[in-house]
Amino acid sequence: MCGMSQPPPSRSSASPVPPARPDASMSLLTHVMDHSLDEGYAEASARREAQGTAGLPRTLKAKLGLAAGLVLAAMVVTLGAAEARIAAPVLAKERHELIDRVERADERANGLERDIERLRTDVAARQRAALQQPSGGQGELVALLSGATEARGPGVKLVVDDAKGASSKGGGPRESSGFSDTGRLRDRDMQKIVNGLWQSGAEAVSINGQRLTALSAIRAAGDAILVDNRPLVPPYEVLAVGDKKRLGTAFQDSADGQYLHVLQESYGIRYTLSPVDEVRLPAASSLTVRTATAAEQQKGAS
Repeated sequence: MCGMSQPPPSRSSASPVPPARPDASMSLLTHVMDHSLDEGYAEASARREAQGTAGLPRTLKAKLGLAAGLVLAAMVVTLGAAEARIAAPVLAKERHELIDRVERADERANGLERDIERLRTDVAARQRAALQQPSGGQGELVALLSGATEARGPGVKLVVDDAKGASSKGGGPRESSGFSDTGRLRDRDMQKIVNGLWQSGAEAVSINGQRLTALSAIRAAGDAILVDNRPLVPPYEVLAVGDKKRLGTAFQDSADGQYLHVLQESYGIRYTLSPVDEVRLPAASSLTVRTATAAEQQKGAS
């Protein structure tokens, strides 16, 4: 019947389609891998093979030249190894000699340091002995005031400490610009305290066991307080020899005592002042004896 529909053609009769390569999307990389050697190099290699110039030299002259070059290279390597072997003992000897020179120099420096310390001790002892010699009945007083001898007697003990939670970070506390505060005692605060004790009648003063003299320096190095170039660690114990009743009262009533009170009220600096029946202060660690002579009167001066 012409009106009947024809069945669809069978799929098995069509030609099979080859499957796609997994690396079809990477054609550039595939080309590089398949042609890793440049075609120009391949052509040059083929041309040398055709001309007979590839590989090792074929003529006797070329072979002799190659052999001579290899022998020369071997000689250079052998000579270098021999020289290195000969120089090794020389370098070791020079190294030992240098070590010996350094050790002898260290021993000599240590000996000089011991001599300096011995001479310094001897000079200090002679200075103290010279200050203790009688000079019109005032030798003992001069030795005491100069710090050449140990001081002992009644006095006061002043303990000063930083504020609680004081930090050393940032700029220095109570600087001239802004008068900022971190609750730490500064070198100028200690200077005022010591000067106040001297002015109130103290005969001898020490800070953390360091005896002060007329030439002692109190200054700062960063956040540390130095007394005669020696750092102090809080709390600061200030001992003063003198009348324990009058000295403490006079210091509290002085301007420097009021200054310490302001530091306590405004910046949290802590301090305690108490009388002591007996205070013992060591002699100063270093003294400089200085003498003065009368200047000659100029001629024609009245």
